Amino acid sequence: MATPNKKETPLTMDVFTAGLWKENPVFVMMLGLCPVLAVTNSVENSLAMGAASIFVLVCSNALVSALRNFIPKQVRITTYIIIIATFVTLVDYIIQAVSLDLYNKLGAFIQLIVVNCLILGRAEAYASKNSFTKSVISALGMGLGFTLALVMLGGVRELLGAGQLLGYQIFSTNFEPWIVMILPPGGFIVLGVWLLLINYVEEQRAEKIINEDAVPHNTAS
Repeated sequence: MATPNKKETPLTMDVFTAGLWKENPVFVMMLGLCPVLAVTNSVENSLAMGAASIFVLVCSNALVSALRNFIPKQVRITTYIIIIATFVTLVDYIIQAVSLDLYNKLGAFIQLIVVNCLILGRAEAYASKNSFTKSVISALGMGLGFTLALVMLGGVRELLGAGQLLGYQIFSTNFEPWIVMILPPGGFIVLGVWLLLINYVEEQRAEKIINEDAVPHNTAS
């Protein structure tokens, strides 16, 4: 039986918001890039994969946290994979029942959630060491951050690759779609552009903070 965990840090809003931006799974930690690049050729696919990932992430983290003191250390990874695979199977059947067309679009990437580094990594690094409440809140934040990244990529790729968003025509009929955007290379291009923009914003923000901290020192001298 696993030994009890040490005293945890207090529950704060940062537990939820960290996954949205500061520790975003895609734009910061670069996790789960296989589905990110594969299924984000439309917003619909991005939302579906994001919702599936949130469900699996929250449910698996909740169960891992609840059982963390009862799972032997020697078989913890195997146990986590079994737990995750159970919820992935549920998602797989649910999506098939809701929309077979959507299920075919997502293809094998639904089953591949089992080996998603984000899902397994959160179970091992966070849920197994924190309380039920913190694990669920953190998983929800990470899941929403992952979904946000998927939609940001899917929105750009669908808009430029088809001139549409969620099936609604945005550009005029004279618009010539950028076919490359809905092909695999488009995923790499859009991800690279988003990373460039986000890193630029973060650098400007850090530089502004440094300059603001330097002003009082200059005034005092």
